[in-house]
Amino acid sequence: MTQVSEPVGPVQKRSYLRHLPLIVILAAAVAGTVVLGDHLSFETLRNNREALLAFRDAHYLSLVLLFFGVYVVIVAFSLPGAAVISVTGGFLFGLAAGTALNVISATVGASIIFLAARMGLGEMMSARFDASTGTMKKIRDGLRDNELSVLFLIRLVPLVPFFVANLLPAMVGVSFGRFVFTTFFGIIPGAIVFTWIGVGLGEVFDRGGSPDLTLLWEPHILGPILGLCALAALPILLRSLRANRDLGA
Repeated sequence: MTQVSEPVGPVQKRSYLRHLPLIVILAAAVAGTVVLGDHLSFETLRNNREALLAFRDAHYLSLVLLFFGVYVVIVAFSLPGAAVISVTGGFLFGLAAGTALNVISATVGASIIFLAARMGLGEMMSARFDASTGTMKKIRDGLRDNELSVLFLIRLVPLVPFFVANLLPAMVGVSFGRFVFTTFFGIIPGAIVFTWIGVGLGEVFDRGGSPDLTLLWEPHILGPILGLCALAALPILLRSLRANRDLGA
């Protein structure tokens, strides 16, 4: 008897559709880099500072919502200007409110790209990790045993690009709840620094200067951040020492 195979067209179509959100985000990131690269800058902020401050004083809540929306779009689509808008948060809203807005907006934007990545490519990569053996299995097990520590580390270490820290967890099957938790709390130290720079931005502009983003690398700023990195890495070290001790027993 000849076996009739089921049509695979709709299944394949659904498979392709799962990748559509990430494809759209990546295409928008490329287009945004080309189109907006010269516009989302401190020079643009300098030229529009009076209008922004006047709008803030007249329509505070509207500006908060507008700022939130722009920040989320920049992060979700990996557009240029994340540092500029983080500093702008401090310039417009002060240290406390600016930091809160920066952290919440960045977390929402990061969550969008995480979900888009996990829906397609991340789901496939996670399945491959689960089915892997040998070295890949050891890497997978090591990541999952130290998941929270690793997630905090990639947020705290200044050298890890933000979009990489958004995509990698989706590739290895990190739960959405853990991703949001570690993103929110992990970006707070850096957000405070950028917002703090923005608080004094008016005086910098009055002197005809530009904000000094190298402040992040000053010892009194970098030191505490590295201390938090060490604290996040401590559970990994303790588990490794305990495992070696058990093997030697």
